[in-house]
Amino acid sequence: MHSLKAAHRRQIELEQRAWHHRQTLTPSEARLWRALRSRRQGVQFRRQVPLCGRYIADFLAPHARLIVEVDGSSHRLRRQADARRDRMLARQGLRTLRIPAELVMRDLAAAVGLVRAALGR
Repeated sequence: MHSLKAAHRRQIELEQRAWHHRQTLTPSEARLWRALRSRRQGVQFRRQVPLCGRYIADFLAPHARLIVEVDGSSHRLRRQADARRDRMLARQGLRTLRIPAELVMRDLAAAVGLVRAALGR
């Protein structure tokens, strides 16, 4: 019973963090979101989505089972953790596309092209 309460508490905390992230997108996330929202790429994307009880995906196309992560400079330090996360999500049937934040800011069309290619479009 105690572990159920702890798991529920963790899920609520994760949902609250995701809500906060949705309110405070980074400039590169906000820029990519404008290109992905409203089915502009032919599929529905959601932003800052809690997954597997411990992760928050930047963007998720649920029907395509595709996660899009915008990686800033801090992600260079997290490569091993990101790789573990990607493997775990792959076991859940989710593919992860990582796009550098600098590409989103420098060449949005190229970043969107990567998303379209991952969607098979």
